[in-house]
Amino acid sequence: MQVGQDAKAAPTEAPLIDPFGRHVSYLRVSVTDRCDLRCVYCMAENMSFLPKKEVLSLEELDRLCSAFVRRGVKRLRLTGGEPLVRKNIISFIRAMGRHLDSGALQELTLTTNGTQLHRFAHELYDCGVRRINVSLDTLDAEKFHEVTRWGNLQKVLDGIKVAKDAGLKIKINCVALKGFNDDELLDLVAWSHGDGHDITFIETMPMGEIDGDRNEQFLSLAQVRERIASRYSLSASSHVTGGPARYERIAETGGRVGFITPMSHNFCESCNRVRVTCTGQLYLCLGQDDRADLRAALRASEADDVLEAAIEAAVARKPMGHDFVIERGVNTPGSVSRHMSVTGG
Repeated sequence: MQVGQDAKAAPTEAPLIDPFGRHVSYLRVSVTDRCDLRCVYCMAENMSFLPKKEVLSLEELDRLCSAFVRRGVKRLRLTGGEPLVRKNIISFIRAMGRHLDSGALQELTLTTNGTQLHRFAHELYDCGVRRINVSLDTLDAEKFHEVTRWGNLQKVLDGIKVAKDAGLKIKINCVALKGFNDDELLDLVAWSHGDGHDITFIETMPMGEIDGDRNEQFLSLAQVRERIASRYSLSASSHVTGGPARYERIAETGGRVGFITPMSHNFCESCNRVRVTCTGQLYLCLGQDDRADLRAALRASEADDVLEAAIEAAVARKPMGHDFVIERGVNTPGSVSRHMSVTGG
């Protein structure tokens, strides 16, 4: 089956409702575990990536995403690794655009490290993408090279400019890291808002083995907010994107700042999200290891009845929330062994 061709399947069915009455309307799909950077809080420097046969083909990704759309998913976010390093990924994104055209999908977005935006930004807009998240943790070129292990900050900044010129709305995602960028928080806000971008700060999460110590990295966003409030006037915002961020508006800049706090204040009660890895493993919760093998369901039949049954059965056991903990000397519970790059950031 070619990308963009729907398998024989039933018309739109009942929405996916978890055991706690939450409607699963947001799907995050990792299209690859590979990345052209090696951010210290995300990957080990010498990563072993998956063999090609274990990774879903673009045709399989199309079938999988389309099945979720038929069951009421309205927002689809593509992640990685770095999604734009996946070969022929634009053909898949263009195919997903048909669900925007039909009205079944409300939004198609992606999270990127920005290194490939200079190549693909205009094509992304042509495919129906209107908003992207760009991961950026520092505006210091040397520190950027340090945190990504070999990244080029100027290349990312140039890509952001190309994306803005292409018409894409950009939100900056920044992982707050103690002793690394805690002295740049106000500068990051000023730069983002000065360029017309919202910014969201994220707490580091205990996922996968890395070379450093997350206890030394962790910075509570309560402290981040306090620091921002020392310079700016913050007020609550009703802005929502479908994701977990809580937003506030800064009076002096007119921009918004978001806070994603999985560690210090989880947001599980309103979770409407599930994640699929590039190998077709459906995770009902980012911070739990329970999963459903959708790759086996995809490859069991060319029709989608087996796949949809597997999705429905999995959502029926979605947990109430995660058990993330960062505590010195403690690995489990409170952490998961898989890297964020496998699950999808």
